[in-house]
Order: sequence, then C-alpha cells, then structure tokens
Amino acid sequence: MTVDEPPPAPRTESVGDFAGVDDGFERLWTPHRMAYISGEKPSDERGDGCPFCAAPTRDDATGLIVARGQWCYVVMNLFPYNPGHLLICPYRHVPMYVDLTDEETSEFTALTKAAIRALTAASAPMGYNLGINQGSVAGAGVAAHLHQHVVPRWGGDMNFLPIIARTKALPILLEEARQQIVSAWPS
Repeated sequence: MTVDEPPPAPRTESVGDFAGVDDGFERLWTPHRMAYISGEKPSDERGDGCPFCAAPTRDDATGLIVARGQWCYVVMNLFPYNPGHLLICPYRHVPMYVDLTDEETSEFTALTKAAIRALTAASAPMGYNLGINQGSVAGAGVAAHLHQHVVPRWGGDMNFLPIIARTKALPILLEEARQQIVSAWPS
C-alpha cells in the first residue's frame, strides 16, 4: 500500500462466522476461585464462619482433612499454590503462634514434620516453603485462626499464569492429592 492508496476495508465477518471453530486456546476452568473474584473471602469470625473451625467438624473427605492429632490437624489448602499444599492448624481458634500451649506447639511441629515426610513419599517434591502469616497485614487470609503453610515445590513449577492472569494451574484435583498424602502419611 502506498501513501496515495486508501486503507483496506474493515473485515466484515461476524462472530457467528466462527462458531464451532477452534481458537487454539486451552481452557483452565477454576470455578472455585469465583469466591475470591467476587470478594467473598472466608470470615475471620469464630465458629461456622471460620473455615479452620468448620473443617474438623466434618468427615475427613468433606473437610479435606489429611490427619488429626489431639491438639492440631492437617488440612488441604482449598486454594493451593501447588498440588499437595497443606495447612497445619490448631483446633483452638487462636490467631498467633505465641498463643499455642506447649502441647499444641509440640504437636504443631510434629504434624509439620509428618506432612513433609508424607508429601515426600507421595510426590517427591524438590523442596518446600513453610510459612505462617500472622495478621492480615502480613498476608494471612484468615488472620484470626493460626495456620502454617507447607507448600511442596518442584523445579519449573512457576510460570506466568499467576502473574499475568492471577490463575494457578494445578495438575491434580484436591481429593486425589489428599488421598495420595493420606496413603503416604507416617503411621
């Protein structure tokens, strides 16, 4: 096209012209994330509104419980960073690590070690992130109920989706991951 030529006419295809034509995109369906998109974050209130108070009142499969102790329990993260992302929680509704009794602290640590052993046996991660975010300013999504993250990591498990699309690709369903970890849980 030269400077004297008029621009080409705009395309006139309608959306209907492409109905049923593969666009080449893969779809990553994550309907469980709608609660966060719509702003429905879990409540920090004690009782039914607290997901960490509610989970142990359900059966293990429904509550996504991996293991139960006397003072603390292990649960799958409903919004995992990686497959097998676990949370160690006291049964008691306390916000801070320093609020744990000596018995709770001991079991909290023992369950963290058992979680790492089970994840290693179930899926052979190359490393782990362990962390406690205390207070909403520190990033705790449920600040009123203490919980520790145990996140298995593999080389190459990071990609652009979380940064660009605020989406995490997970190759395994929560219940399938829970079953693998429960099967590998140390006796």
